[in-house]
Amino acid sequence: MRGIGVGTGSAAGPVARMAPVPALPAPRAVADPAAEAAAVRAALGAVVTDLEERAARASGTGSQVLSAMTMMAADPALADRAAGLAEQGTDGAHALATAFDGFRAALVAAGGYFAERAPDLDDLRDRAVAHLLGLPTPGLPDPGHPYVLVAEDLAPADTALLDPQRVLALVTVRGGPTSHTAILAKALGVPAVVGCTGAAELADGQQVLVHGADGVVEPDPSPEAVERAAAHEHRRRELLAGFQGPGRTADGHPVALLVNLGAPHELAGAAAADAEGVGLFRTEFLFLDRAEAPGLAEQAAAYRKTFAAFAGRRVVVRTLDAGADKPLPFVLSADEQNPALGVRGLRAAVRDPQLLETQLAAIAEAARDTTAQVWVMAPMVSVPREAAEFAARARAHGLPMAGAMIEVPAAALRADRLAESCDFFSVGTNDLAQYAFAADRTLGDLAELLDPWQPALLELVATAARSAAGHGRPIGVCGEAAADPALALVLVGLGITSLSAAPVSLPGLRAALAAHTLAQCRELAGLALLADDAATARAEVMSRMSER
Repeated sequence: MRGIGVGTGSAAGPVARMAPVPALPAPRAVADPAAEAAAVRAALGAVVTDLEERAARASGTGSQVLSAMTMMAADPALADRAAGLAEQGTDGAHALATAFDGFRAALVAAGGYFAERAPDLDDLRDRAVAHLLGLPTPGLPDPGHPYVLVAEDLAPADTALLDPQRVLALVTVRGGPTSHTAILAKALGVPAVVGCTGAAELADGQQVLVHGADGVVEPDPSPEAVERAAAHEHRRRELLAGFQGPGRTADGHPVALLVNLGAPHELAGAAAADAEGVGLFRTEFLFLDRAEAPGLAEQAAAYRKTFAAFAGRRVVVRTLDAGADKPLPFVLSADEQNPALGVRGLRAAVRDPQLLETQLAAIAEAARDTTAQVWVMAPMVSVPREAAEFAARARAHGLPMAGAMIEVPAAALRADRLAESCDFFSVGTNDLAQYAFAADRTLGDLAELLDPWQPALLELVATAARSAAGHGRPIGVCGEAAADPALALVLVGLGITSLSAAPVSLPGLRAALAAHTLAQCRELAGLALLADDAATARAEVMSRMSER
């Protein structure tokens, strides 16, 4: 069975399936609308309390995810909508379902980041309905032994509390590389395969072998296959433990290994990682869920904490990547039919120039108080003029290193011109794939097109890398592609000079680089570019790697 591999390593064990969500009963007459409305509010309150308790028990990424879900469940507008329906005579279960479905439709219409959160509302709906009906809340199984968790999809409230000592691997029928399941599986270091449609056929207790890196699930594996996988996993862990320090190929070619950072709770773990700095510091956490933008002092204080934690190391700050796909009331005033193609990233600065000016001033102020090497880059750059104007604004604030994200095909194709004004590039493979293949990154049905091994995507990366090299500019990759050790070799072969990923991914990247020369990386890149599709590209590269 094949899906999208988002974890590392391999694991075997018996299947344990998630408990089914509560079925919505047939509509019923309501004798006391006021009591029904009160029951609806009580059910939502119970969900909020449960999530708050789970957030307190979780840590790191899991706690942050649960806190975000708690805010969604506690939204007064949601409670008012559901209670209002109950007061009009709709039974509680259907009032909750209707209210949640309305909010869900709004998220899907918003697209981008918010569309990716629509499954979170499905989980909240199911929990609220279960509380209202007095049914068991959907949740993780507890067979009394370690198991491979199989589900249609996993809710953040469950994945946040996964115990990697009990859950050997994750397999979901739905989901994509940017889902909460994928994000948390990487953070935990658990093998995971998402978007695996065949997993619906797996039964409780059935033995499976999950290959996280390959995206393959083997039902009823032979004892020999399990033994080989276990031995390979043991060797992999031993190998990773033996590599430390800056990224280098076998012949000494430097490849900076950096971490991605997107929320305050991630700071301690990221700073403690064996990394050369931050390749992508997402600043959206300061702006989301607010009625107005944070001021200069508040922003500077937040940036100062990060810069201090990475004293002496590089920190690449991405300016606010908000807009139609991450709606903010102080950025947008009009709805857009195609949010991913609308006013987002650097384009928002055209509508509100002061938003970017304040952020650049705050970054510059924080940078003056630290020894960190602060670089700043703009998201959604499309044409050379935008890159030049951003670079000029950054330097006017005393920020010497100004760069551009390469996530629009036009920017990759014209990178030679962008490099005339930019000091560096950073490739966002998720968005670059979305725009290159006209495929919404939130749609699981289009996962094949969004595979970072797609040769056309790699061709765009190669084009940008050649332009960067021609001007002596560093160019990194900070998308999902950077976390795959095999694909990382291809990217280095294409000319990428740094890789930025989650801390848990860095040992695998470091070991892969140390085992291959730059010439071998270039050979692997050539094989990938010649392939007809993503699966063939990966197979060709993996086959050549196994020969060595």
